[in-house]
Amino acid sequence: MDFVAPDIAAIDARIRALESCIGTTRPVGKDEFLHVGVDLGTAYIVVVVLNAAKEPVACALEFAQVVRDGLVVDYIGATCIVRRLAGQLEERLGRRLTHAAIAVPPGTGVKDSATHRHVVEGAGLEVTAILDEPTAANAVLGLDNGVIVDIGGGTTGLSVLEEGRVAYVADEATGGTHLTLVLAGNYGLPFEEAEELKKDPARQDEILSVVRPVLQKMGTIVRRHVEGRNVRSVHLVGGTCCLRGMEDVIATETGLPVYKPANPLLVTPLGIALNCREGGHGY
Repeated sequence: MDFVAPDIAAIDARIRALESCIGTTRPVGKDEFLHVGVDLGTAYIVVVVLNAAKEPVACALEFAQVVRDGLVVDYIGATCIVRRLAGQLEERLGRRLTHAAIAVPPGTGVKDSATHRHVVEGAGLEVTAILDEPTAANAVLGLDNGVIVDIGGGTTGLSVLEEGRVAYVADEATGGTHLTLVLAGNYGLPFEEAEELKKDPARQDEILSVVRPVLQKMGTIVRRHVEGRNVRSVHLVGGTCCLRGMEDVIATETGLPVYKPANPLLVTPLGIALNCREGGHGY
């Protein structure tokens, strides 16, 4: 089968439309059905609202360390953040948010999936759909074949897609937190200051050179897991992938073309919201 490159321009347009809704809310009808997605990430919790046409109308996010390796480690803290973000969006939209879709890492057990659901329902939202994170991301990327590499705060996770379905998953403990720890050690900074430094757009080239060995390890993880599989392309999502130029390091280590959408942090949250359905439990 010939390799078909994804329509990056179209994907980026959808992500940019959502990104613009972080600071500006678009109007919605009084009775219009709203698609809501809640992403409980290792570094950020993100709530996305789409209108009936599945167009972005509002988005809010907050840095948080209440989830570790896909597991909720601070139930009360996570619930309070989701409730706060949903409340902010309700005020901006002039509408109550009543239901949401959520996502969990692939291979998450029933008990841990239930914890994610309890967090969101504890914040006052009925969960009407639970899906795995690569399926959520692929609702935006639209891949038939390839590997989605989700680099979050704690891990590098990958999901190999064949004919649009997840055929293989893996997860290893190297993520954005490791980049922050390297920066903290290199510059003699507290963790929180190193985390802010990592996001400084003016110092991205400098940061890339410092953390390159960790990125190379991430690339090695991907290469090892896709070896022997018919993988023709790598697609990066997750907040850690926002680091400028890191895609080139991954491409060098894997020997594969690497695609990174605009603001990869928002890919999975958008995909979660796209899968929100009206009424009834979808899990």
